[in-house]
Amino acid sequence: MIIGLLVILIFVLFLPFSVRVVEKNLELFLFVMGLLAAVVGGVFSSQLFIRAAVDPIKITLAVFIAGLLFKWFHTPLQKSIVGLSRRIPFRLFIGLVVIILGLISSIITAIIAALVLVLVASSLRLERASMIRFVIIACFSIGMGAALTPIGEPLSTIAISKLNEEFFFLISLIGPQIFAALLLFGLLATLVVEPPNRKKGMVEKESNLETYEEILVRALKIYFFVMGLTLLGAGFEPMINRYFIGLDPLLLYWLNMISAILDNATLAAAEISPAMDHFTIQSILLGLLISGGMLIPGNIPNIIAAGKLEITSKEWAKFGVPMGLCVMMGYFIIIYLM
Repeated sequence: MIIGLLVILIFVLFLPFSVRVVEKNLELFLFVMGLLAAVVGGVFSSQLFIRAAVDPIKITLAVFIAGLLFKWFHTPLQKSIVGLSRRIPFRLFIGLVVIILGLISSIITAIIAALVLVLVASSLRLERASMIRFVIIACFSIGMGAALTPIGEPLSTIAISKLNEEFFFLISLIGPQIFAALLLFGLLATLVVEPPNRKKGMVEKESNLETYEEILVRALKIYFFVMGLTLLGAGFEPMINRYFIGLDPLLLYWLNMISAILDNATLAAAEISPAMDHFTIQSILLGLLISGGMLIPGNIPNIIAAGKLEITSKEWAKFGVPMGLCVMMGYFIIIYLM
């Protein structure tokens, strides 16, 4: 059983980066891998399948409805963003955008928050280096803030499902650390994002609106993505119970830096177990959430923003990795002192 699960884990970790077809059909791939893991782990049952089919419904509906609202109110939203950016001091505006997107991402979902971020970034005539720093900091904020509720992003959906906890559990578990991080990211943005050239000013750029078909397809992809992760997590639970539960929580915190190159929801599905104590779960989640912003593949908002704004992996890593390491070290010291 363990050998079979290890083979599946290797496939999940490396095939998306080495096989183009897998990368383009990641949701279906993870769904198939989740089914295999549940069967190999000896935990597959009709009850598990029903739970895996029900768990993604809330986040799928949230993504679909938010996508429709974003499409319908795109133009007035863009005008409001540009208008506010002209009335509020630039650095204050940038800091507030980072903080607010982080806070509301747990309600409107990380995906929609990332689309709003793209809208803001494309509406301001920032120098490229400043634009990249702004987007990366905001994606850190969105990735962490979205974890406050199970509708914000797949990681939180999976965590709540695996732990069999109520809706606001993650706010009580890691809320203070996340709120502090959002304020930190907002302050950092005010310091490192330079105002646009005053002669050029700020301009409105009409973004390409998504079609209804694209909105529906994205929601369906999220559904199968989360369903696959639920099955994957259940399948790996026997191995997690045997090898991970006894590890030092602070070791797990640093090991989860691998989240920088892998989607953190995948790792959450494989690592988290209800048999773990709250401090261990907290260490795992913070390690995943912080390091998930370091590189483009680490989180869904990174992928969306980098793709739409044509930010390369090298450009992202140049700022994202040092920033992520500093935040990781800061929280490590805080957790250790606690």
